[in-house]
Amino acid sequence: MRRPDADGAGPRPAAWRAAQPLLAAALACAVSAGAHAGPVHDRVRATGEVRVCIWPTYYGVTYRHPRTRQLSGIDIELSRYFAQDLGVRVVHVDSSVDAFVHDLLTQRCDIAMSGIGKLRPRMQDLRFSQPYLHSSVHAVTTKSNPVVRHWSDIDRPGVAVGVQSGSLILPAVQARLRHATVVTVQPSETRERELAAGRIDVFFTNDIYARQLTESADWTRVVLPPSPVLDIPLAYAVRPGDEEWLAAVDTFVARVKGDGRLLAVARRYGLGALVAP
Repeated sequence: MRRPDADGAGPRPAAWRAAQPLLAAALACAVSAGAHAGPVHDRVRATGEVRVCIWPTYYGVTYRHPRTRQLSGIDIELSRYFAQDLGVRVVHVDSSVDAFVHDLLTQRCDIAMSGIGKLRPRMQDLRFSQPYLHSSVHAVTTKSNPVVRHWSDIDRPGVAVGVQSGSLILPAVQARLRHATVVTVQPSETRERELAAGRIDVFFTNDIYARQLTESADWTRVVLPPSPVLDIPLAYAVRPGDEEWLAAVDTFVARVKGDGRLLAVARRYGLGALVAP
């Protein structure tokens, strides 16, 4: 009497034994395919670095100090966590609200991590992770401005309202304002400089930037709307065509939400209340 095989299932037919090497090879291929993370992840692993597009003037998010040249902000810290989780080093690539789409599509960077609004026009060109923060629109003026004291003062004849060129809140601002003059601030200038020079009375931005600006520029003042204006989910952006890389980014966002790193970093920059569920 033949003894049963080790798993207790009885003797194996000859055909089964002959097929085992082929099954093992097929399983190895399946595991390899599951581990494959797409061309971007392959490049990141091969080079040992992940290139992250940032806007270095985004105070509290991705800000380079003009004197020390040190980077700080919630997405600087989170991008370092992302690289750490990937087992590579992070390389921050200077970009801007006007240039980051082009920089992603031309492979100048692998991901954009800079408090980017996940809004429909951008979703036509890029792919986005799940949101990690939520933001809305606030207004910023000077403490001495006699024209704009309250939100209701903004949409009046003669009031100049600044909006950064390339900002996706521009269409919403133009749709809402019927009497004020909307001034598009070009990249060569800044909204703060235009405000300080008196060429605009107020500018619109998201509440993250507004909040952080008032901490660094004591001559500015935030004007709050009576109710939230234009809820903006903030997410990380990648170029289309690499679902595995997008999945890796989504996995990272879910991980830092779950292990508490996102909330801890957000609280350090006063953004704890804006963390997405």
